[in-house]
Amino acid sequence: MKRFILAALACAMVAFSGATGAIASKIDITISKVSQKMTVTVDGDQEYVWPVSTGAPGYDTPSGTFHPFRMEKDHFSKEWDDAPMPFSMFFTGAGHAIHGSYHIKSLGRRASHGCVRLAPDNAAKLFAMVQKAGMKNTTITISGGFLDGFYSPSAPGLSFFGKKPSGNGKKIPVWQLRND
Repeated sequence: MKRFILAALACAMVAFSGATGAIASKIDITISKVSQKMTVTVDGDQEYVWPVSTGAPGYDTPSGTFHPFRMEKDHFSKEWDDAPMPFSMFFTGAGHAIHGSYHIKSLGRRASHGCVRLAPDNAAKLFAMVQKAGMKNTTITISGGFLDGFYSPSAPGLSFFGKKPSGNGKKIPVWQLRND
């Protein structure tokens, strides 16, 4: 009986060691608002460079370093006429996301309402990669805008608090002073 228990325990240890011993990949997503390109790096090795569309004039994509906190395979915008946002990865509380777009002719130039758009096939690949590695192992860095660092959570003095309804029914950004 002791041999049976020891054998079962040994089998259990071998079975679980593979699941807990795996090292998760680190994914770095770097987006340039100047070149309108996204570079995807996995464990330090560049895997992809894709054209994107960031915010059009008047609809800025925030600069800074972020981590995705919510992923939705089939999301539709509540703010922009139910626009499809396949393979969405949300990275700000204000609703900014990386997502697929069927407006592929606009890729490579500023054309979005603040999100980062990419081709649906590329969005699907990125979504699967982040899903596998985990959101906590994924970093999104966006740079190249006029106000670089202004929106960043680490920028001294200001924090983006979210959006609130204004008197005319539109949502406006709210900034909060920090006591650093």
